[in-house]
This record gives sequence, structure tokens and C-alpha cells, in this order.
Amino acid sequence: MTTLAEHLQRLTTLEASEIEWIHLVVGDWQLVADLSFSDLVLWVPGGHEGWQTVAHVRPNTGPMVFHEDVVGKTSSRGRAWMLDQAYRERRVVAGRSPRPGDETGVREEAIPVVRLGRAIAVITRHSHHVSGRTPSRLELTYRDLAEALSSMIARGEFPSPSSPTGLRRGAPRVGDGVVVLDGEGRVSYASPNAISAVHRLGYHGDLVKESFPRLVTDLVQEAGQAVDESLALVVTGRASWRTEVSTRSASVSMRSIPLTEGRLRQGALLLLRDVSELRRREQELLTKDATIREIHHRVKNNLQTVAALLRLQARRVPDPTAQNALAEAVRRVGTIALVHETLSQGFDETVDFDEIAVRGLRAVVEVATSEHPVRHTLTGSFGRMRAEDATALAMIVSELVQNAVEHGLASRGGTIDLTVRRVSEPDGAESLRVSITDDGSGLPQGFRPGLAGLGTRIVTSLIQDLQGRIRWDNVAPHGTKVEFEARLRPLSR
Repeated sequence: MTTLAEHLQRLTTLEASEIEWIHLVVGDWQLVADLSFSDLVLWVPGGHEGWQTVAHVRPNTGPMVFHEDVVGKTSSRGRAWMLDQAYRERRVVAGRSPRPGDETGVREEAIPVVRLGRAIAVITRHSHHVSGRTPSRLELTYRDLAEALSSMIARGEFPSPSSPTGLRRGAPRVGDGVVVLDGEGRVSYASPNAISAVHRLGYHGDLVKESFPRLVTDLVQEAGQAVDESLALVVTGRASWRTEVSTRSASVSMRSIPLTEGRLRQGALLLLRDVSELRRREQELLTKDATIREIHHRVKNNLQTVAALLRLQARRVPDPTAQNALAEAVRRVGTIALVHETLSQGFDETVDFDEIAVRGLRAVVEVATSEHPVRHTLTGSFGRMRAEDATALAMIVSELVQNAVEHGLASRGGTIDLTVRRVSEPDGAESLRVSITDDGSGLPQGFRPGLAGLGTRIVTSLIQDLQGRIRWDNVAPHGTKVEFEARLRPLSR
């Protein structure tokens, strides 16, 4: 599907800053569509092909006009004159109007998109006309606000380049609640949903004619909260910004849009949304995540305590064989502790295994070598994986590297190369293909994995758990290469 940017680059000669302005308009035009109960269509001049549609939005507050996709279509002659006039004269132009007695007619208007005094595109507004009824106060107010914002677009005063983007979830929309402020910050209109949101904050009086900045500031101070800069900017309507007001009983997200004429502020439109339940759920998730991280942290500490006790026990055992067995147990417990340490620093039950691989590889090499230096390399990336896969994989890599250092490179030193490749299987699952190669003395004569030591048996068992396979080979002129495949569990349960 062609993006808006691609449409603009193909059809127009607009500069990058002008394309960015159109993106700002499209990013905020749902507000205008909802306030005017209208479909909005964005047109750009396409040269000899005429006006071309590059974007379309439908209202969430009323019936749509266009059920089909209109992006990519060319304007008819009956509409082109309206687009031309709005573009040329940089003003809102009324187009087709329903005829008397037409119950389902469509009203059209053209709104030039202006930046720095230059028209760069045109928005057409399409709304159903229904006669025979008296519009409500809410409908009249919404349409007046839509007219004000449309005029601001035609003067290049909306949207504001400083409009907030990328903030927390819960951005307020027209249907969530609308408050209109006059130039002094007093409420001239509040929708029913907006009144309900303010009541949940703790104010139960009539909003109209009240000073909204004073009202909200009193509620915040009564709740023992600090009044920050963003709150003052929003509740006074002096800047296009977002904030969140929290009291003991509720949290309400607020966004302000100053209403200007000739760059002079005449009032402001405020959108309000009760986000109490949303924030409660977020807090529950944060608490759950913090609890899980704390559990991993304590498991890591307990495992390190176990490793320390085993290390102390090894010092008191006179038998060298028992000392070596306890030392291997310390290393294995430390490998599992490393996975839990990484999990305790994350926000979910997945880990980036590359960090674990590098730290584990370095730890095994540093501890296992004394006289003869061993170098190590890591090529490729393991990527992210589930905690249970990470624990098994950490043990596998640790055991194989330990075997290479202890049996292949102990008497001569050398290099261990760890290579990994992550592949997607035909069924959508992901697998790892890993090889560990050393330039040591090679496999012993008659080597059979099933009859090998404990480390090899642990590796074989864990590979089976990962639904994989493994093989050991000698490499020329000398050394060992171990290759294994492991099937990873999906990251999302």
C-alpha cells in the first residue's frame, strides 16, 4: 500500500517541510472530522491529471459519506472548480449544497491547507444534511468548533508544530469530552462526558461560566499534588499541549487546542478523557512486572549463595575429583544465575541472549585457563528468546565451551569460535543454528556422546528439550567442531 509520503513525493514538488506540515494536518484532522460529523478528503494538484486524493478520514461521531476507499482517485470537473478556488484564494469555499427537500443530500466545502502563506493542498469536507429537526446544543457547538479549526487551517494556524505526540496511552478524543473556554479561561460550554469527567475529579458544581484554571488547580492542590507547567498551559488554553490531572478519586487526561484568529487567541478547545481505569490497569501491570523482576533478582541472589557454599565446600574436600565436581557445579549454578540476573533487569519474560552469551563465554574462558591463553570470538546474533530457552541455551553453550577449553585447549591454548545464525522455519517458528569450533587436540579416539561425561549428557538432554539435534566432528588440521540446532518457543504466549 502506498503511503501518504510516497503519494506526495510522486504527485507534487512540495519541499520536505511542506510535506511534514501535511503530515501534521493529517495527524490531527480526525478532530475536525469528529467535530463536523464529516468525511475529510485531502487533495493535491496532480498536474495534467488534475486533483488527486492522497488521504481520507471518516468521523467517529456520525454516519460516513464515503463507504469505499477514495484515495488515488481524480477529481471530477464539478468538484475541480471548488478545489481550484480554495487553493488559489486561500479561503474556505462552499461547494455543493443539498437541494430543498433532499433528505439525504451531501454538503461539500473546500479548505485550503496553508503553510507560511502558501497553499500546498486542499481538504474537502463532506457531511450529510438532514432537514426537519432542530440540532442540539452539542451539535451546534461541535460544528462551530469545526468551522473555527477549518478557518485556522486555511490561515496556516492549525495544527501547531508543538502539538504533543508520542505521549502516554489515553489521548482524549472528541467523544470523550469537550470543554470550550473563552479568552479569559472561563467555561462557555462543556459536553456531558466532560462534565462527568470533572465530577469524577471531585468537582460537582456547574461548569459553565466557571474559571477552569482555578477549578482544576483547586482540585489538584486539595489532592496534595504539585501544579506543574504543563497543567497551567493546558487548563488556561494558552498552548497546544497535553497533561494529566489526578486526584484521590480519578485521573483525567486533558488536551488543549488554542482557538486563534490572526494569531490572536480567542479562546480554547479542551478535550477531556477519564483514564482512571486505564491507569489502574497500567499500574497493575507495572506492579506485576516489578514483582517478577524482584523474584528473578532474589533467585539470582539465592543461586549465588548456593555457588558460594559449594565453593567453600570444595576447599574443605581433600579429594581432587570431588573438588573438580564441586567446581563444575559452581560454574553451572553461576550460568543459571546469569540468566536470572538478566531477567531481573528487563520488563518481560524474554531476554537478549547475546549479552548472556558474551558474558558466559568470557567467564568460562577466564576461569578455565591458567598457563595457556585462550581467545574467543562470537559471530552472528542469538536475538531475543523466552526465559526457559535462555536457561537451557546458556547451559549448553557453557558446557560446550568448557569442554573445548578443558579437553581441547588445556595443554596448548588456542581459539574458540562461536558462530550463530537465527533462521525462520516454514511453519513460522524460529530456530538457532550454532557452531562452536576450537583449534585444539580434537576428539578422543572412539568418542561417543552417550558414553561421555556428565557435561555432554547434560547438553544432549537439553538439546532434546529444545527439539534440536547436535553433532561432534574433528576438523582439519586439528580441532573440534560442535554444531547444534535448537527450536525456540514463540516470544508471545
